[in-house]
Amino acid sequence: MIIVTGGAGFIGSNIVKGLNDRGRDDILVVDNLTNMVKFKNIQGLKVMDYMDKMDFSEALKAGKFVHENVEVIFHEGACSDTMEYNGKYMMQNNFEYTKNLMHFAVDRKIQMIYASSASTYGSGTNGFREEPACEEALNVYAFSKLFFDNYARRYFGKTNSQLVGLRYFNVYGPQENHKGKMASMVFQMYNQWLAEKKVKLFDAYGDYGAGEQTRDFIYVKDVVKVNFFFWDHPEISGVFNCGTGHAHTFNTLAQGVLKHFGSGELEYVPFPEVLKGKYQSYTQADAKNLLAAGYDGGFTDVNEAVAEYCAILDKSGGYYTHGA
Repeated sequence: MIIVTGGAGFIGSNIVKGLNDRGRDDILVVDNLTNMVKFKNIQGLKVMDYMDKMDFSEALKAGKFVHENVEVIFHEGACSDTMEYNGKYMMQNNFEYTKNLMHFAVDRKIQMIYASSASTYGSGTNGFREEPACEEALNVYAFSKLFFDNYARRYFGKTNSQLVGLRYFNVYGPQENHKGKMASMVFQMYNQWLAEKKVKLFDAYGDYGAGEQTRDFIYVKDVVKVNFFFWDHPEISGVFNCGTGHAHTFNTLAQGVLKHFGSGELEYVPFPEVLKGKYQSYTQADAKNLLAAGYDGGFTDVNEAVAEYCAILDKSGGYYTHGA
């Protein structure tokens, strides 16, 4: 059996689809469907069972999974809202829950690959390498992720099973509709064009010109490939960046969306006062450790990925369909 927490979410449901593509459907999806829209992410996928996150957590504590034959846990379940200010809730959800799951996996010698975040690099002024000198938390979400990474570091190389944390950079692609304001810029710009026949970006800010702020954008299909690389190499443990190692401007994404539609205007809006001093104008993963670990799956060209994603948005509203 394979467990995918957050399996009805964005990255989690893409992992489930990837497992289906590998011929696996012995999958337990764990999630919280309070946001009921997420059911659309898994209705076209093949899974063995579904379990509510709270029920799963209680069952785990009660030892109800002790005799289950679990091969690997892809732990994608977390509160990913960077604007959530309830620190107690965030630590319970992102730290305590992950810690309990880790100890279950370690005790049973189960591979565990979990979602960390590039937010652990804070402003990014110290670089984007997987080392304490580069790390800082600017909000409680980032703190919860960094706090667990540091907890996990105590166990790397000291257990008989794999433990890998993947620091996701700016992920975009199908199955993110439920994320609303936290969805990727490609999703936002696509829907902006539908509503207004234009795409809006921030004007110049700091040392960056209009729309020239940059991010390490990574297509969700490539995120799945990186997860599966580590699954296929259980001898590797550690925290690794999950980014392309190349930064692209928001203008690049906008031009890709406008090219898809064949028309439209690119408009620049004043940079919001509320974001000044709290905004990352540049992110770029240092992919050295990922490549040194042996990952050679490559990354989808950003223009190709934007075109493919827009086509999926056209066809199915951004969801995978049966056989897709």
